[in-house]
Amino acid sequence: MKPKELILKYGNNPHQNPARIYVNDGHLPIEILNGNPGYINLLDAFNSWQLVKELRAVLKLPAAASFKHVSPAGAAVGLPLSDSLKKAYFVEGMELSPVAAAYARARGADRVSSFGDWIAISDTVDLATAQLIAKEVSDGIIAPDYAPEALEVLKKKKKGAYNVIKIDPDYQPGEIEHKEVFGIVFEQKRNNVVPDESYLKNIVTENKNLPESAVRDLIIAMITLKYTQSNSVCYVSDGQVIGCGAGQQSRIHCTRLAGEKADLWFLRQHPAVLDLPFKEGVSRTEKDIAIDQFLREDTSEEEMQQWGGVFEKIPARLSMNEKKAWLAKMTDVALGSDAFFPQRDNIDRAAKSGVKYIVQPGGSLRDDAVIAACNEYGMVMVFNGLRLFHH
Repeated sequence: MKPKELILKYGNNPHQNPARIYVNDGHLPIEILNGNPGYINLLDAFNSWQLVKELRAVLKLPAAASFKHVSPAGAAVGLPLSDSLKKAYFVEGMELSPVAAAYARARGADRVSSFGDWIAISDTVDLATAQLIAKEVSDGIIAPDYAPEALEVLKKKKKGAYNVIKIDPDYQPGEIEHKEVFGIVFEQKRNNVVPDESYLKNIVTENKNLPESAVRDLIIAMITLKYTQSNSVCYVSDGQVIGCGAGQQSRIHCTRLAGEKADLWFLRQHPAVLDLPFKEGVSRTEKDIAIDQFLREDTSEEEMQQWGGVFEKIPARLSMNEKKAWLAKMTDVALGSDAFFPQRDNIDRAAKSGVKYIVQPGGSLRDDAVIAACNEYGMVMVFNGLRLFHH
């Protein structure tokens, strides 16, 4: 029988003990199949599970998310990968099921941030997905079920301590939720709105051409934002998050942060990056950090020398002009914002990362200026009237 409570090692930090999770009525909707998940693990698990469950329900495709500190580093649906993405995500030669492809995409959005991630999978985890996860540094996974052979692979991770949680896919929480801060109980109606195509009808720009691929990507952006610490902005391309700016106090900082991540994602697919001369036996993590250092403008040549040991020879860096020329090929990107854009500077920054489709609530005093900026760039912008703050 499933328990009503689960005693945890500690809370957010080791000195916050005792700690537990529990329900007042019924029983917990999870089974711990392996490991001993902690407080933050479980926060990531329950937030990420809701995200992938909603993506699956709306888009009818397997979905996956890679979570760190209660925000998604990546989220995606199970579409096939191009050859360049397979190489950039280190999955060349691997047989990828749709479920495995969803996780490869979710992990590939921001591989540096996804180091030690919590994984959520919308469908039964198959062997192909487990074999992919076995190659990555991760803390745990939540899914509705696991194929027996997949579970055996996952149980061997982290010397047998890998966290594997099975969740009841039919579980529905109550309508009202509570949170305690400083001894004060907060109560509100649970955010049970599921963003779908019906929220994409109010197109406010001159360009009103919204293809099905953009509808899909804008839905991914909205659902991802619903489970991202606010303020937040999310860039999506070809069925996957490519940049998520979370927890910033300023909207433009969200847009810049997410845009920088989207740019790095695209630059990872540059031929010069795909062909970096790594030494035999270099780990994925070392490759991820070296690529990040290779691409960042603020990395000095001295710092590159420190990573020289992972290369057969230290490669020539891409020039600013080479990067600009490559980034100019990034097009048809979708962008979502969890609240309105107060200034056109967000639109100007988004345009630099190939954004063509935008969804946001609207309602700013400067909506007209923001719409005018979108019209200058030929963008399509939708006002969904739905704020998606998450705290």
